[in-house]
Amino acid sequence: MKNSLLFDFTVDKSTNTVFVNREFAAELAMVWDAFTKQEILDQWWAPQPWLSKTKRMNFEVGGRRFYAMVSPEGQEHWSIQDFTAISPKTNFKMVDTFADHDENINKEFPISNWSLDFSETAGVTKVNITIKHKALTDLEMIIKMGFKEGFTMTLNYLEQLLHNLNKKAQ
Repeated sequence: MKNSLLFDFTVDKSTNTVFVNREFAAELAMVWDAFTKQEILDQWWAPQPWLSKTKRMNFEVGGRRFYAMVSPEGQEHWSIQDFTAISPKTNFKMVDTFADHDENINKEFPISNWSLDFSETAGVTKVNITIKHKALTDLEMIIKMGFKEGFTMTLNYLEQLLHNLNKKAQ
């Protein structure tokens, strides 16, 4: 699916931050729901052919999403998203950590702080994502693990899902 919608992925090593700006041809409410509702997140929050499997999610300040990205062979990589701030349909913040299947944080991998801002103009929703790491070595580890490629694939997966949802709604 080719289009002229914005997609920008920038790494700022001086601040240990990743900036991802992405537009979607969908209304804000639909995009917000895609990022905040478990049943929709599990349809796209993993790079294909991987799948997302949420064990538990409570989208509120102080709440948590505990989920795994599951490989086609069934290998599970667990993560935790702790929600620290929510301004409905405009922004939410979370702390993202790797974990084991018992919800214990894996201290061998970096913790990152995410801020996601949502806005809509003429039926196009823009999501600005800021991902801050404590140290440059943390940022470099995530990049080396393929975060840019994986997250790009994941957002493309969301774009296709939103396109299909829009077609069903018409």
